[in-house]
Amino acid sequence: MKQDIIKKIEIPEDVTLTLEKNEMNVKGPKGQNRIKIYHPMVSIKRENDTIVLEVKKSSKREKKILNTLRAHINNFIRGAKTGYECQLKICSGHFPMNVSIQSKQIVIKNFFGEKIPRKAKILDDVEVKIEGDIIKVSGVDRDKVGQTASNIEQSTRRANFDKRVYQDGIWIIKKAK
Repeated sequence: MKQDIIKKIEIPEDVTLTLEKNEMNVKGPKGQNRIKIYHPMVSIKRENDTIVLEVKKSSKREKKILNTLRAHINNFIRGAKTGYECQLKICSGHFPMNVSIQSKQIVIKNFFGEKIPRKAKILDDVEVKIEGDIIKVSGVDRDKVGQTASNIEQSTRRANFDKRVYQDGIWIIKKAK
């Protein structure tokens, strides 16, 4: 049976949110996020300190889309308020890896004794710091922080090698939460 679904999201006091057509801007103490949100079946309104997501005569599909949009908006609000951080660990056995940051890339030299350095892309609005054998990736957008950490981890992946035996590489030890 199709029914109307209304979901409300509370906006914290230290976060300012503006909603213009299909674009949402979220500003907080840690930074700013911008997202384009649109689906023909979902109406998005702002009422005082809440955002109201509404679907009329929804099916399972519209309910899934509504909950996905709600999760994205919550992630953007939490990111603008507290930010996200992900940690990676540099693990090398015999050949010592040299990891450095050059403009918008992380360069990994001497991975398994390779002469050609490996590179991983750092996305916009993401800050990367190297402290000893720990790499800290932080930012306001959870998706970008996670994707940058994944880019770094995937750059040290070796195809057709058992990762239980060959444990050298850069591994995610703390996810963006």
